[in-house]
Amino acid sequence: MSGATFSGIHHVGLNVNDLEGSAKWYAEVLDFAPLFPWDTDSFDRRLVRHPSGVILGLTKHKHPDADEEFNERRPGLDHLSFAVATLAELEDWLVRLTDAGVEHSGIQVSPKTGFTVIAFRDPNNIQLELFVVQAAGGR
Repeated sequence: MSGATFSGIHHVGLNVNDLEGSAKWYAEVLDFAPLFPWDTDSFDRRLVRHPSGVILGLTKHKHPDADEEFNERRPGLDHLSFAVATLAELEDWLVRLTDAGVEHSGIQVSPKTGFTVIAFRDPNNIQLELFVVQAAGGR
């Protein structure tokens, strides 16, 4: 085996249509806090971090096709799933999302895998999930 390894995911970059609105939504709904802006000639980016350590790079590209709506059926990101430790925590999220006016799937259990999740979308139509790790048997 080679010595080429990695220890985890450092961050995920998400393309958004409304940079400041998205940063506000991720802060208010999911508790992400701003780290710093990173603006270039090609894009404007807001780096945000969750208390769990997850970092997102919310990015608005300066390109004519940057305003096209997200579609998980095209090559690229399908969805982003955040780990939740227990079913009780997932139930707390169900209440929080509902109170925030975020449309969601409710708590769903996949009949084939037994995975327990809530699916919802951010303001850019990107599908997000809250996924119960405990119920997934460590998968």
